[in-house]
Amino acid sequence: MTDAWSERAEMYRTSEAHREGPDLDLIVEWAAGARTALDVATGGGHVARRLREAGLEVVSSDPAPGMHPDVICRAEDLPFADASFDIVATRVAAHHYADVQHAVVEMARVAAGSVLIVDNMFMDENVEEAEKLRDPSHVRNYSEAEWRAFAERAGLKVEDVQFFEKPIELQPWLDRCGCAGDDAARVRALLGDRIDGDLVTLDRIAVRAVPA
Repeated sequence: MTDAWSERAEMYRTSEAHREGPDLDLIVEWAAGARTALDVATGGGHVARRLREAGLEVVSSDPAPGMHPDVICRAEDLPFADASFDIVATRVAAHHYADVQHAVVEMARVAAGSVLIVDNMFMDENVEEAEKLRDPSHVRNYSEAEWRAFAERAGLKVEDVQFFEKPIELQPWLDRCGCAGDDAARVRALLGDRIDGDLVTLDRIAVRAVPA
């Protein structure tokens, strides 16, 4: 997976779907008052960029060297001491984690304050099939109840949950993962009425949790 993500890195750095959005604005809002942050699975680096612009000292991590993180590591294996950062954030990455529960435990361990998680929500099994067909590294999207359970088992208390609808340009979304031909046609069919013209709309969840 790492090599594939390194090859995609520039597309994620320049992706309008990733560069901005109300969910990214919310992370910055939730980070107010913090001094240090860890951006887990930084991808194109947009969380790190926005938090640095807000004045925070940010360390970025990602398993893909091509994403140019400060530290190369998986979310499940964060090489930092306990309570190293005021906040720990991850955005639109957790659906790729091999062991999402362990990743949340690790994020909680290295966070002195809030753990901020933004990701696509579980919508239905058709969307899950479409996601996996588009990108074989997709593991699963999760529901609000599942995120609350992950947080609780990691010793966190959920303080805020917010929801967004995320319209994304469909063709670039397919292109970023090299999904074409019959596979792309099947993805379009599975997404059904989530597609309107050139856009596909996905449901997104944002979770703010603190040590219990």
